[in-house]
Amino acid sequence: MLENSPRLEGEVPQNEKRYDHRSDSPRRDRDRLLLETTDLVVRARNLPDLFKELAPRILGLTDCEFLKFCLHDPCQNCMTTRYWKRNQESGQFDAFPMDERVCGWVWMQQEAATIPDVEKEKRFPVCMQELRKHGVRSYSVLPLSTAAHRFGAIGLGKSVPELLTMQDMELLSRIAQMVALALENRETHRAWQEQQERLQGLVTLSQELSSSLDLEKLVPIILNNLRLMVHYDHAVLGLLEEDGKALRKYAMDSSQPDELADTKINHVPLEHSLSARAIETRSVTFWTADDLSNLETPVAKALRAKGIQAVCNVPLITGSRAWGSLNFGSKQRDAFSPADTQYLQQLANQIAAALHNARAFREIAQLKDRLAGEKRYLESEIHSEMRWDEIVGNSPTLKRVLDYATIVAATDSTVLITGETGTGKEQVARAIHSMSRRKDRSFIKLNCAAIPTGLLESELFGHEKGAFTGAVSQKIGRLELADKGTLFLDEIGEIALELQPKLLRVLQDQEFERLGGTRTIRVDARLIAATNRDLARAVEEKQFRSDLFYRLHVFPLHLPALRDRREDIPMLVHHFVEKSGLRLGRRIESVPEEALQAMLQWNWPGNIRELENFIERSVILSDGHELRSPLAELRHEIAWQRAGSEGTLQDREREHIIEVLRQTRGVLSGPRGAASRLGLKRTTLQYKLQKLGISRMECLD
Repeated sequence: MLENSPRLEGEVPQNEKRYDHRSDSPRRDRDRLLLETTDLVVRARNLPDLFKELAPRILGLTDCEFLKFCLHDPCQNCMTTRYWKRNQESGQFDAFPMDERVCGWVWMQQEAATIPDVEKEKRFPVCMQELRKHGVRSYSVLPLSTAAHRFGAIGLGKSVPELLTMQDMELLSRIAQMVALALENRETHRAWQEQQERLQGLVTLSQELSSSLDLEKLVPIILNNLRLMVHYDHAVLGLLEEDGKALRKYAMDSSQPDELADTKINHVPLEHSLSARAIETRSVTFWTADDLSNLETPVAKALRAKGIQAVCNVPLITGSRAWGSLNFGSKQRDAFSPADTQYLQQLANQIAAALHNARAFREIAQLKDRLAGEKRYLESEIHSEMRWDEIVGNSPTLKRVLDYATIVAATDSTVLITGETGTGKEQVARAIHSMSRRKDRSFIKLNCAAIPTGLLESELFGHEKGAFTGAVSQKIGRLELADKGTLFLDEIGEIALELQPKLLRVLQDQEFERLGGTRTIRVDARLIAATNRDLARAVEEKQFRSDLFYRLHVFPLHLPALRDRREDIPMLVHHFVEKSGLRLGRRIESVPEEALQAMLQWNWPGNIRELENFIERSVILSDGHELRSPLAELRHEIAWQRAGSEGTLQDREREHIIEVLRQTRGVLSGPRGAASRLGLKRTTLQYKLQKLGISRMECLD
C-alpha cells in the first residue's frame, strides 16, 4: 500500500462519525445504488454505457467531485482511462505506462491506495499534476478484480484534503466488485462467443476444403478463411520440398498488399527457417520481438524490417508426415497467446489433411495422365519395336559395336551413339534398353530435330496449365514418361543452346521443373543419345556446350556406314525383301545376282535406310517371284559415282556439296546449314547449286 494510506482497514476516520446521528436515508440511497448497479450490469450493452450510467449516481451519493475508471489493455500493457466530474464534465486520458499512475500501481499490487493530500504526494508526479488540474485534493483508488481476473481500478477524488468515509469506501468496494463481475461476465461471454466463432470457422473451413481437391484452388480458400479466424498482419503457407530439406513459400497474405512485392525470400533451407522447430517438435511455436532481434537469419531480418513483433509457426502434420507450416506474423507484441495453441493446431490439421488429399489427388491424376501417355506412346511405337535378333549383319565392325553395346547395357551409364544418317542408331538404342535392367519399363524416344525449338522444351520437360498461350491443360513431358526406364534423344546435336543447360541439370541431378511450374520433379531415367553430327567440332564452333558434351560422352558407340561393311549387304537385302513382301502382300523367292552385285557396288550414302527404301521400291515393281530392281537408276548412280572418283575438280565439288546437303536435309542457312559447313555465304552456295545443276529436293532422300 502507498504511503499515507494506512486507514483502509482498522482505524476509523473522525469525520466518519457524522453518519451515526443521521437518519437511514443515506443507507437506503446506498442500497438503492447497489440495486441500480446490479440492474445496469445486467442491462448495459457495453462498458461505456455502464460507466456513463454509474458515474453520476456514484458522484451524487458521495461527497466526491471526481470519478475515474481505469482498464488494463493487455495488448499494449498500459492503462486506458475515462473520468467524470460532478459538473457533468467527462473525458478520456491518453493511455499511459503502468508505473506512471496510481491506478496502475493498484492494478499491479492489487491493493487499495489512498492519498490524503495530492499537494503533498511525491510519487506519480504526472498523475498528481492531472488531478490538481481537475481540482482534486484527496484521492482513493480500489482494484477492479475478481478471484480469476484483474481488470483495472476505480478512483474517487475530493476537492478537499480528506479521505473517504468507511461507508463510502465500502460502497465503492461493492460497486468495484459488481463492475469487475460485469467485466468478467463480458470476458466470459466474449470468450464463449469467440469459441463458437472458432468452432463455426473450423466447420466452415472443413466444408470449404472438402469442396476441392485441386491444390491451386485450395490455397485461396485457405487464405480467405484464415483472416476470419486468426488476427495477423502477415500469413505465409510454406511447404516442404520433396527432400524435406527446404521450405518453399507457396502462398502469402498480408494486411498491406504492397508489401507482397517486396518479399523475395521464396525458398529457405529448413535449418535457417523459423518453422524448423515447429516441424521438428510437431508443436506450435511462438517468437517474440526479442527472439527475432537475437536471430540473424534472412527471414528474421526481413520480418524485423516489416515491423513484425510476434510470430507463430504452426506445423502441418498428417500421420507421420510433415507437409510444412502455417506461419503468422503480427505487428503487436504478444499477439499470439499460448492459450490459442490447441485451436491453431486444429486449424492446421484440417489444412494439412486438405493438402494431403490434394497432393494425393494430383499424384493420382499425374499417374493416370502418365499411364495414358505411355499407352498412346507405346501404341504408336509398337510397330517399330526392334529385338537383338533383328539387327542384321555379321561383319566384324558391326559385331564389335554390338559387343560394346552388350557390355554397357548392364549399366545405367549414358550412351552416345554416333554415325551417319540411316545406320541404325535407334535400333541399337532399343537393343541396349531391351538388355538392361530397365527392359520392363518404358523406352521413350524424342527426335530433337523434328520438333521446333519453342516446343521442344515443353515436349521434353512438360508444362503446367497456363504456362503459355494454348497450354489449356497440364502436359507430362517425355522425361517423366521415361522415369525408371530409358529416354532416347535422337539428333541431340540439334538442341538449341538455351535449352542445353536444363538438359545438363537432368543429367547431373536427375531433376527439373515443368515449363511454367515451380515444383521440382525428380526422375530416374537412363539417357541414350544419338547424332549424325560431329559434336566435338560443334563444341569448338561454340554450337554445343562442352560440359553437356562431356556428360553425354560417357560411353560412345560409333556405327559404321553401310559402305564400310559391304559384306552385310546380301543379308540385309534378303531381310528387307522378306519384310517388305509380307507387308505388301508379295512373295519374292529370289534376288538376281546382277541386282545384288549392283547393290554391292553402290556406296549407299543413305545407308541402311536408303537400302530398305530401294528394296521396298523393288518389291513394288516386282510382279513375280523374282525381285525386279530398277537397275537403270542404280547403274546411273554407280556410273556417276565412278566418274566422280576420277572426274574433274568440278565433279568432286558437286559430289561434296550433294553429300553436305544430304547431311543437312537440304537446309542452306543457319549455323548448322550447308553454307556454314562448306564455309560459304548462302548466296554463293545458291549460285553454285544453280551452276552445277543441283536440286535441294533431290538430296532429301
